[in-house]
Amino acid sequence: MNGETENREWTADEKKLFEDLMPEDLNEIIDNGFNRRHFLKLMSIAGTGVLAAHLLGTEQLLARPLSPARADNLLAGVENGVKVSFSVNGAKTSLVVDPRMTLLDALRERMELTGSKKGCDHGQCGACTVMVDGKRILSCLTLAAGCEAKSITTIEGIADGNNLHPIQASFIKHDGFQCGYCTSGQICSAVALLNEAKNGEVSYVTANIRQRPAALLLSEHEISERMSGNICRCGAYPNIVAAILEVQSGKAVQQTWNEL
Repeated sequence: MNGETENREWTADEKKLFEDLMPEDLNEIIDNGFNRRHFLKLMSIAGTGVLAAHLLGTEQLLARPLSPARADNLLAGVENGVKVSFSVNGAKTSLVVDPRMTLLDALRERMELTGSKKGCDHGQCGACTVMVDGKRILSCLTLAAGCEAKSITTIEGIADGNNLHPIQASFIKHDGFQCGYCTSGQICSAVALLNEAKNGEVSYVTANIRQRPAALLLSEHEISERMSGNICRCGAYPNIVAAILEVQSGKAVQQTWNEL
């Protein structure tokens, strides 16, 4: 079994540390290296206070650099990390992630793209919606490792620099958000919805699913159905539908929120 510190000379202090605290592992460590099992064992000894008496040797040991491959894995917080490469908002990115890490956690915790929110974490609220290869997906149910070579768009990549996407501008105009927690998922879903309609993709309430035109003109009812996977706990649904309808139809929709 190869350790992280194999093929290196141990100092006298380090050998003394192993001899005093881990005598049964001394030969294995010297021959094969200091591995994770040895590290955990050493840390368990720390709770007894014995380690304090060997502070110098411990500092030297823990200061040893890891090999690049192991450093990448520990950076990801896992031992058996997998490398995944994809494009996020137009920028190519490579990460070493736990095979079980969701795309949402990779975006938020590893890339600091915190616009995508973790709401229910069960794929029921839509707050985590992003687009993968132009299709909207629930990032809390999508494994990061499954996005190899794909193009991911989050709320941070919707605008063109300082120029808002028409959906974003329409959400502001029609007051399509209140607390704002669901808004990033709502907007990503709405942008993908526009692409679906443009491509003639039908939904559960499409009147004639056998007739698939090049593009669909969506009604309020159709928009509501297509956005039903995105929950707004504040209840801004009429305003959200109006914002999407205005962009999708290309016609101004009367604002009603300020008439209440």
